[in-house]
Amino acid sequence: MVPLTCRGFTACGMAAGIKKNGSLDLGLLVSDRPARVAAVFTRNRVQAAPVKLDRERVKSGAARAVIVNAGNANCANGPQGLIAAEAMAAAAARVLNLPDDQVLVASTGVIGAPFPIHTVEAAMPALAVGLSPDGVPDLARAIMTTDTRPKTGAREGSVDGVSYRIVAVAKGAGMIRPDMATMLCFICTDADISLSDLQPALKRSVDGSFNRITIDGDSSTNDTVILLANGASGARIETDNSRVDFQRLLDDLCMDLARQMVKDGEGVTKLVDLTIRGAHSDTDALAIADTVAHSPLVKTAFFGEDANWGRILAAAGRAGVFLDPERLDLYFDDVQMVKDGTGCGWEAEEKATGVLKKPEFSVTLDLNLGQGRASMLTCDFSLDYVKINADYRS
Repeated sequence: MVPLTCRGFTACGMAAGIKKNGSLDLGLLVSDRPARVAAVFTRNRVQAAPVKLDRERVKSGAARAVIVNAGNANCANGPQGLIAAEAMAAAAARVLNLPDDQVLVASTGVIGAPFPIHTVEAAMPALAVGLSPDGVPDLARAIMTTDTRPKTGAREGSVDGVSYRIVAVAKGAGMIRPDMATMLCFICTDADISLSDLQPALKRSVDGSFNRITIDGDSSTNDTVILLANGASGARIETDNSRVDFQRLLDDLCMDLARQMVKDGEGVTKLVDLTIRGAHSDTDALAIADTVAHSPLVKTAFFGEDANWGRILAAAGRAGVFLDPERLDLYFDDVQMVKDGTGCGWEAEEKATGVLKKPEFSVTLDLNLGQGRASMLTCDFSLDYVKINADYRS
């Protein structure tokens, strides 16, 4: 297993008193030297103050630190929200002896609650003292909301015998859907990679991972993925081969974190790898995958371990793309449930019910029309999801 450390980076997490339960709720990630920065944000038209602030600051292409809190989203707070986000960055900048605009901000938690900026400012000196090369696990815990466990990962590569790492933390368990998924993710690498390569690499990884998962179909106001690259390892990503290797590692890391998020989704008991193949195009396949993955009827059937394949076909048929109902083949793992649009009988359903009892399984729908293909990670809808979200603020 690759250690959760990255040269030139320190991190920490602490309980500052933002959350009611006394758990960790304030985190910091710092590069000891100038770092290039790439970022992807929510597409929700209602955006939190930290997202608005970071959108402007990342345009410079450089950053040194990220300060993040859980327990309060700092969203829908009017002008005071942006003032608080700027003050949060300024407080971190003071203790780190950095320019304010070199500090990025992220928040997650309840929308519309006044932001406790004085609590954050009071905790900042202790937070800075806690910075450590081994602080990534605490950072991961500090950004959790309804998550039941921290989400971390690391990958290691090399260029001409010089090794480098990519290390990441993420949070997300509810309000998750493709559209920059609902989450926070902070990635650091000690590789030396140009800004012109860094942003496209991050976007590609996000599109193939966090934009291919769904838990409940909702999109948040605070979604942020930030990637800092400080070059401390001396490994230079500047050839075609090194770019391909870096992209592969980043893709794999983001997909790992995406799977961790869905497995830890609010009330989730089933992780489902959904694949649509045989479509006229990848675009058509993705439209069907998106519709099936978000269907409440499909997701409740997964929870009930009910091989109700008709719900899947019905969802596919309303996706707005062409399909021939008499060509559809459907599989749960390797059990064929439907052939040429017709069910394969009770024996197949009994085998499929056995598949549905597993915590992880695959569903494959073959349209038998072309080469188009798309995949998504989805899950079930359980009673616990309703309970968690019915009293989230209390």
